[in-house]
Amino acid sequence: MSVNYKVVVAGCGGMSNAWIDYAMQRPDTEIAALVDIKLEFAERMREKKGLSCQVFTDLAEAIEQTGANLVFDVTIPASHFQISSTAMKHGCSVFSEKPLAETMDECNEIVRIAERTGMSHAVMQNRRYDARIRTLRELIASGTIGKVGFVGADFFLGPHFGGFRDAMASPLLLDMAIHTFDQARLITGADPVSVYCHEFNPTGSWYEGNAFAICIFEMSDGSVFNYRGSWCSEGAPTSWEAQWRITGETGTAIWDGHSLPYAEVVAPGDQEGKFIRDYVRVDPEQRVSDESALSGHPGCLAEMFQALGEGRLAETDCRDNWYSMAMVFAALESAKRGEKVMIAELMRD
Repeated sequence: MSVNYKVVVAGCGGMSNAWIDYAMQRPDTEIAALVDIKLEFAERMREKKGLSCQVFTDLAEAIEQTGANLVFDVTIPASHFQISSTAMKHGCSVFSEKPLAETMDECNEIVRIAERTGMSHAVMQNRRYDARIRTLRELIASGTIGKVGFVGADFFLGPHFGGFRDAMASPLLLDMAIHTFDQARLITGADPVSVYCHEFNPTGSWYEGNAFAICIFEMSDGSVFNYRGSWCSEGAPTSWEAQWRITGETGTAIWDGHSLPYAEVVAPGDQEGKFIRDYVRVDPEQRVSDESALSGHPGCLAEMFQALGEGRLAETDCRDNWYSMAMVFAALESAKRGEKVMIAELMRD
């Protein structure tokens, strides 16, 4: 197979390993250059991976000298807008680590640039690419529990990161909640309409900022999504994928974030007059398809490349991920104001 994608990797820290390793095993992809503000980081990564590509400190120069057509943005969040806008304006599509950008204004502008240039821009939402959550999505989409009315996600963990997260103003909402918010959109196929959020820092927290948040989202399908999250809860931890309860017209779907999901639905037959109806359990088969065969980063990257090759928007294209990012920034704004915030208020052109 001939090379179709000449990639410039921007950012040569630890996270770039997964991106580079995936690209190197694709016969249609060539690493054309490595870019880092510290040239020695790029040189070290080139040596580590046994690459013969050029190294640069400037992205525009790297694109111009190599003729690249795709940029991997694996830089820090504060650099995502600059990297993405530079890449697209120089004729490159972009596959970026999350978040889309560090501010909502920057997210809005990236979407505008993608529309204006016609370039693809997709965001790494690796937690979508898990056979269990795909199974849950199909369980809901197939109508097993009827029309969804409520989605609840509990996320309770106590990671002691140290470093920058301990000093962030809103470590949970800014650094982690995007995953669960994006998963809720994946599961339901619905987009956010409004949010009320209360964030706080409970007794015993080792974070300087608010490490606990409760959010109530109204969704476009009429359902309500309730997020309860904590990064300072010791004992009885949930999965990093959260614990989920989705209630519908005729039943409830459960996923503990570890095993496969299941549902309990109203049993067939006449149950007229019963105070509590009888239920039957539904255990779906694990969903395995082209889009979910690979999990995590490889799964998301595979979908990005497939979409680019087919000339369609990726599942996590910036125009879709825009809504997940808006959930984060609207939750922060609601917590700041102490009132409900309409999502469209933040997504104005």
